[in-house]
Amino acid sequence: MQGLLRRACVLAAALVIAPLAPSYAASSPHAATSSAGCGADAPQDPGSSVLRTLTSDGRERTYQLHLPDGYSPAKSWPLIVAYHGRGNTGAGTEAFSRLSTLPAVVAYPDGVVGTGDGDRQAWQGAPYAAAGVDDVRFTGDLLDRLEDDLCVDTRRVYATGKSNGAGFTGLLACRMAGRFAAVAPVAGAFYPGTGTDCRPSRPVPVIDFHGTGDATIPYTGDEDRGLPAIADWVAGWAGRDRCATRLPDEVTEPDITTSRWTDCARGAEVTHVAVTGGGHTWPGADGYSGGGYTTQTIKAHAVMWDFFAHHRLPQPSHRPRTTR
Repeated sequence: MQGLLRRACVLAAALVIAPLAPSYAASSPHAATSSAGCGADAPQDPGSSVLRTLTSDGRERTYQLHLPDGYSPAKSWPLIVAYHGRGNTGAGTEAFSRLSTLPAVVAYPDGVVGTGDGDRQAWQGAPYAAAGVDDVRFTGDLLDRLEDDLCVDTRRVYATGKSNGAGFTGLLACRMAGRFAAVAPVAGAFYPGTGTDCRPSRPVPVIDFHGTGDATIPYTGDEDRGLPAIADWVAGWAGRDRCATRLPDEVTEPDITTSRWTDCARGAEVTHVAVTGGGHTWPGADGYSGGGYTTQTIKAHAVMWDFFAHHRLPQPSHRPRTTR
């Protein structure tokens, strides 16, 4: 297929064609909102990934920054922030996720070593996360830095993550709905701390991926750890976004079932992609991404890119800066 991919009426069709995601153009017919970094020299070469540092709340933090091939400060680019799973790193997530193949700036931040957890880095909201670390604030500081240094379309900023990092995207959807246009958790660990008193400032589009055979974060939930059934978590977002219609489930053989909620408030949409027998893995991963079966029927990075391409933040008025 050449040129732009046509949005299918049912996401099941998109699941089949999504691996062709690089054919999506970085530009769009929608008005972009350019960040302060437009016109500034790039801090690294296009197509490269570099480990960078940032001070947030008095603590030095690190993140892997990838600039897409063809990056130019003369036009604004989508931005994806990808959060690793417990004990992983930003660079490790880049290695298997294929997010750096997309026509977008991608930042892979690193968490802080959790309490009583050896040397395993983690994110706020999980019971094993480091005490006193404000990863929501860090995320705001990171967005400020990226928008100051790079030419970013501030209406097209998205969050994704794996496992504990995916759970953290749920917290960001609750608390930072004014800065993220959509979120895409993969194999999410949605501990109570990621969703307590969740009152987003706007309906947030969500696309969720989870394997039904996940032995680490069970699809049916884990009451002892406070983990909800994934179907309940997704339905909760459909209710929060005031979605009026649930479409019939669509099956993409041999192992993908897609559920969609539409007619949501302010153009939001909620989608759930279930991998039959899938493990604690990233669909379509290049290399090891967790235990259990990894489907290659779809590529998570391509399917979420198709979803992201149809969701933007409303035109902003004044956005207050995060204090650094």
